[in-house]
This record gives sequence, C-alpha cells and structure tokens, in this order.
Amino acid sequence: MMGLMASDETRTETRTKTRTETRTETRTETQTGTGAQGRAGGFVSEVPGEASATRAWTTWTTRLLILGIVLAAVNLRPAITSLGALLEEVRDGLGMSGSIAGLLTSVPPLCFAVFGVTAPRLARRFGPGAVVCAGMVAITAGLLIRPYAGGTGGFLAATALALMGIAVSNVLMPVIVKRYFPDRVGSMTGLYSMALAFGTSVAAAATVPLTDALGGRWQPGLAVWAVLPALAVLPWIPFVRNRKAPASTAPSAPRPEDGRSAEKRAEQPPLRITRSRTAWALAVFFGLQATAAYITMGWMAQIFRDSGVSAGTAGLLLAVIMVMGVPLAFVIPRVASRLPHQGPIVVVLGVCGLAGYAGLYFAPVGGAWAWALLLGVSNCAFPLALTMVGMRARTGAGVAQLSAFAQSTGYLISIPGPLLVGVLYQHSGGWGLPIALMSALMVPQIVVGVLAGRDRTVEDEAGR
Repeated sequence: MMGLMASDETRTETRTKTRTETRTETRTETQTGTGAQGRAGGFVSEVPGEASATRAWTTWTTRLLILGIVLAAVNLRPAITSLGALLEEVRDGLGMSGSIAGLLTSVPPLCFAVFGVTAPRLARRFGPGAVVCAGMVAITAGLLIRPYAGGTGGFLAATALALMGIAVSNVLMPVIVKRYFPDRVGSMTGLYSMALAFGTSVAAAATVPLTDALGGRWQPGLAVWAVLPALAVLPWIPFVRNRKAPASTAPSAPRPEDGRSAEKRAEQPPLRITRSRTAWALAVFFGLQATAAYITMGWMAQIFRDSGVSAGTAGLLLAVIMVMGVPLAFVIPRVASRLPHQGPIVVVLGVCGLAGYAGLYFAPVGGAWAWALLLGVSNCAFPLALTMVGMRARTGAGVAQLSAFAQSTGYLISIPGPLLVGVLYQHSGGWGLPIALMSALMVPQIVVGVLAGRDRTVEDEAGR
C-alpha cells in the first residue's frame, strides 16, 4: 500500500515538473525568439510595455529607411541632367571643345561600370547602409566642388566623385529593397523607380530657372543641387553601424532574407554566363538603351537650344522625356511579365524612338513637344531591360549573376556613344550626323531586344 502511494506521488511530481518545465521552455522560446515566431524573425515580449516599445522602434526604423531610399533615389540623376541643361554655359565658361564635352557626357556610364562593381564588396565589409550614406556624402561633395574647381580637369574630377557616389548607391538600392523588404519588392521597387524618375525630370526642368533666380551664373545653378544629397545623408546615419535588418513581427517592418536560403544559393555553382546567347543579347540591349539614355541626358537640351528653342523650354522638353519614365516604369514591367515574349514591346519602344529622331531631324522646333513624348516612351527600355533580367533566369542566384553581367557589360558598351556624338557635332558643325547616329543605333537595339525577349533562361543555355 505504501509502495503504491509512493508510486502515485512520484508520477504526480513528474507530471507537475514536466508541465512546469514545458511552460518555462515555452516562455524562454518566446522571449528569445527561438519559437515559431522567433524563427519567423520576430521578437515577442510578454511585458506589454516592452512589446509596445519594440513595435514603435521597428515602425520608426521602417519609415526612416523608406525615407532614406526615396531621398537616395531622387539624387541618382540630377548631377547628370542638371549639367545637360547648362552644358552650353559650362562649355563657354571652361573653354571646352565639343570632344571634351562629349567626354564629359561619357563619364557617367564609365563611372557606373568602374565603381558599380565595387559596391557589393564594400557592402559586405561595411554594410549597405554605411556605403549608401557615404555615397550621398560623395555626391554632396562632388556637386559642391565641381562648379568652383577651376578648370576642365578639376570639373571632371569633381563630377567623377559625385558619380562614384551615385554608382555605388545605384547598385545597392535594389539590394537594400530585397534585403529589408523581401515581401514588398514590387511596391518598393516601384516607389524607388518613381523617385528616381522624379529627381531626373525635376533637375532637368528646374536648373535653368534656378540659375536665373541665383543671378544667372552657371556655378550656383549647378552647386544648388548639392542640397538634396546633403539632406539624404541624414536618414542613413542610424543605419551606418547597423549591418543587419531589424527583426519584428510587424508585417510592415523591414526584415532580412532567410539565412538558410542565402546559404543554399551560395552553395550553387556559378553559371557560365558568357556561354548564354540570351545573356549577351540582354547585355547589348542594356548597353544600347543606356547609350540612348545618356546621349539624351547629356545632349538633348543642347540639340533643342541649337534648333532655336529657349534654354528654359529646352530644359522643360528634357524634363518631359525623363518624366515619361514615372508612369511607364509601373506599366511596362507588369505587361512584360505577362507575356512569354517581350519582343513586341521592344519593337514598339524602338519605333517610337525612330519616329522621335526623324521628327527631331526634319522639324525640331515645330513638333518639339511631340518628339519629346516619343523619345520619352523610347527611353523606357530601361525598366523593360530590368524586367527581362528577372525573367531570363529561374533562380535567385541566376538573376543576380545575369544582372551583374548585363549591367556591367552594358555600361561599358554605352561609354563611346555620348563621346562620339560630341566629336561628330564638333567636326560637322551641326546635329544632322549625331541624330543619324542615334537613329542607326536604334535598329540593333530592336534586334537584340527581340532576341533577349525570347522565352528561355540562361540556365538552359549556359549550364552549370
């Protein structure tokens, strides 16, 4: 009898102890984030005050990060389009020849190709937030220094400094969106693209009026654009030392990608990307559309001005070309992603470009606004190229490798275009030959774009 009682007491104590330990372990898992919610990347506190503080902190950091992304994107093109609007004044002030001015318009793709490849390595060492913050500082310094550098060499060097900051930020913006907003990549990319197009068009339209308001000298008209990147530095300061995305159970909070997924991607052998015909077609397509874009940003305002359009109106026409990217950056990727073959979209954009250049050649003043609209549609080949990068590879690692190959090769291809336009303009004394060159480049852009838009993947062509 005593043995049975002892046995019952032992079982009772064991069950009580087990239940107690289970509750203790559950609380420990919840507090440390190793339970179900912890594995999802969250942190839950049983203390209401701590939970409220955590939610408030993640909401604040999310909003600050979104603000930082938008402000950084706004500053990725004004250094280029503001110079295009005042290129004639800069040339006269510094005594530049047409060839040197063409070199100046070729500096952006050169810097993007050279400095952009260093961005992933810098991000791994210092963190992407720190690199973007440093990029905004470099843009600010370059835009402040270049109008007062004193001479063509100093102007080019300061421009390269600003473009270096743009290059690394340009590469890391999509990386930051993917890392901190993996469940909202589409919407955040749309917001980023819209801010980029907005900054591009505003700089093109407002540079001449701002210059007039500041006394008519081109130096303050260029230097004033240093204000925006200086403001963009501020929201990135809290992320300089924060190399990891904050974890939160809130659906709107920034969260990093799953580490196990990253490990699996790292284990995959790299593609032999140069064996893929689609990769090469996409790289050439990217390079030719970038050539057209940088010729437009560097020279189009000058083309309109030399045709008899006032400086202010020429800046507005350039702004119209650039602002077309705001709505079409949302429409084109959605339409393209629903089609098995993106060739028809490539053809439509190319035909718009050919029509715009033809009108610019035969009636540059009479139909200036129509030609600006057509060229604006044609310049939207950039979001189409980015969309095709995502569709021409099956895996995340394949997309990353294809994107790096297409963009780095494409920017290298685009370097001679703006320089050649300047040389042709100087030696011919007019814009007939440069416009003919732009029209001629549109034909191979259509051809390689159709090839790149075929329904196939680089994994099938390159192999592993």
